[in-house]
Amino acid sequence: MTEAEQNAARLARESLAAGDPTGWFERLYAAAAAGLTGVPWDRHAPSQLLVQWFSERGLSSAREPTTERALVVGCGLGDDAEFIASLGFRTVAFDISASAIRAAQDRFPESAVTYCVADLMALPADWRSAYDLVVESMTLQALPEGPRAIAIGGLGPLVAPGGTLVVLARGREPDDRDDGPPWSLTRAEIDSIGSGDLAPVRIDEISDGLSSAAWRWRAEFCRPARPPAPRPEQHDA
Repeated sequence: MTEAEQNAARLARESLAAGDPTGWFERLYAAAAAGLTGVPWDRHAPSQLLVQWFSERGLSSAREPTTERALVVGCGLGDDAEFIASLGFRTVAFDISASAIRAAQDRFPESAVTYCVADLMALPADWRSAYDLVVESMTLQALPEGPRAIAIGGLGPLVAPGGTLVVLARGREPDDRDDGPPWSLTRAEIDSIGSGDLAPVRIDEISDGLSSAAWRWRAEFCRPARPPAPRPEQHDA
């Protein structure tokens, strides 16, 4: 475990002991901004699992802006958000840490991304059903079981009719011990992301060789497009 990982784990334990399961994010990013530690998951590049997902759909390079809206959950320092914006999506990215948002804005001063502070467990009402693409990359695994269940329930409602949700997370078997953070997700937790008419499209177990996790989940869900409005009945004159 690196020093940055040890610092993150310590802050997480302290935050959990204080009954504040998300407070350690701000403490970590603030300490990183002050040069006191690193951010363990800062790759200075978008997630390769996410890049691969887009490439498989023919979206691997910059394109002209579209009307499609994307939301990046727990955006951290902004690498995934910037990549998605480069593909033409009108991108909003949020994090619970104000220090993370400031760092992302400083890092990408000419960005087309709208960065904002928000809490996955208490999102703005006008985000509901508003996004054609929602991306959650390694954020759920940073939450312990109780808060994670609340956060899982908040993802699906963000997806617009016809839209897609992509989730990336560490995987584990149900009986495996996990003393996180991060806390790897079971298949049952991944399946629970699909709710109502949000249906799984594909759920992959991928060994990426980049972490100590046995594998990572890459899960794709889709909400059906709204049916066409019924045509008014025609009456003979």
